[in-house]
Amino acid sequence: MKIALVHDYLIQYGGAERVLESFCELFPRAPIYTLVYNKKTLGKVFRDKEIRTSFLQKIPFSRSEHHLFPILMPMAVEQFDLSYYDVILSDSASYAKGVITKPDTLHICYCHTPMRYAWDDCHKYTQEFYYPSFIKKAVPWGMNYIRIWDKLAAQRVDYFIANSNLVKNRVKKYYKEDAKVIYPPLFSNNFTAEGNQKPGDYYLMVGRLVPYKKFDLGIEVFNKLGLPLKIVGDGPQSRSLKKMAHKNIELQGGLESSGKELAEAYRNCKALIYPQEEDFGLVPLEAMASGKPVIAYRKGGALETIKEGITGIFFDKQDGPSLEKAIHRFEKIEFDPQVIKKHAASFGKERFKKEIKNFILDKIEKFKQN
Repeated sequence: MKIALVHDYLIQYGGAERVLESFCELFPRAPIYTLVYNKKTLGKVFRDKEIRTSFLQKIPFSRSEHHLFPILMPMAVEQFDLSYYDVILSDSASYAKGVITKPDTLHICYCHTPMRYAWDDCHKYTQEFYYPSFIKKAVPWGMNYIRIWDKLAAQRVDYFIANSNLVKNRVKKYYKEDAKVIYPPLFSNNFTAEGNQKPGDYYLMVGRLVPYKKFDLGIEVFNKLGLPLKIVGDGPQSRSLKKMAHKNIELQGGLESSGKELAEAYRNCKALIYPQEEDFGLVPLEAMASGKPVIAYRKGGALETIKEGITGIFFDKQDGPSLEKAIHRFEKIEFDPQVIKKHAASFGKERFKKEIKNFILDKIEKFKQN
């Protein structure tokens, strides 16, 4: 059985890349097809893998500013020749699902979300993202083409897997397809609760510094409260957030996602502040694997990973008063680190690999019968 892996773009290490990493462990000989690959930003994670890129790899700035080339990406992904393979396993939040395969090739797509900037987040994404103004003006014209292509590309997939029930519902709405939910892998060995932990003396926020993750909301509230807050992450908002922050707030920059420094930041915090809406979100699970509770916005994937009153609490509006009330409420609640850690462990990597393998074997058998 000849298998190939297809990934949108390998330019940074995040939740999608952990899914791909797990796929590589399941199928170590499978090559990876991806639109662009940046060795510098990914470090050693995929350096021993056979990685095949599209023509976009040769275009200047494509590896650092890939979001400037959306019109070229459908053409680029369709030019991959996958005729040699029996099974294609793509993981996609945008273009990877659009590869063209033979009729007798089985294509399974692990969907992180239907393309955000084509569907439900179209207007918000365009305004918030760091596109030059001339591109923002052209986006509505090009987006209609992208949306039509994306709908057609989804029809090339034989079976969808969704990373959450939220995404399953989006797949049904936008693609009219059913999907099996298999939660992404938590690499829990990197984040462990040790012994009888005590609450730390600071709150923590972790992630890429972009508008939708609402780091500015966290800074606004902690500026007012005067409580210590640490922020771990890099991104386009880094400079403006530093200007906002008072002395009680420390922006530490990006820490290696599997490194000891990030694990220590989780382990020594009081709680994770999580004010964004994500399709799934591994950051809360990393905090919980470290035995720490989460104060989260009551929407998105957080609803599928956090147990209110047991592993964290929710707030209902993405505004200062709502988050502030949640923090005051949190201060009066005691959480058990070991209970939190046990809950997080149920999302582990080996569970993910087992579920994925069983799903693929089942679909291969059914595909052969048709």
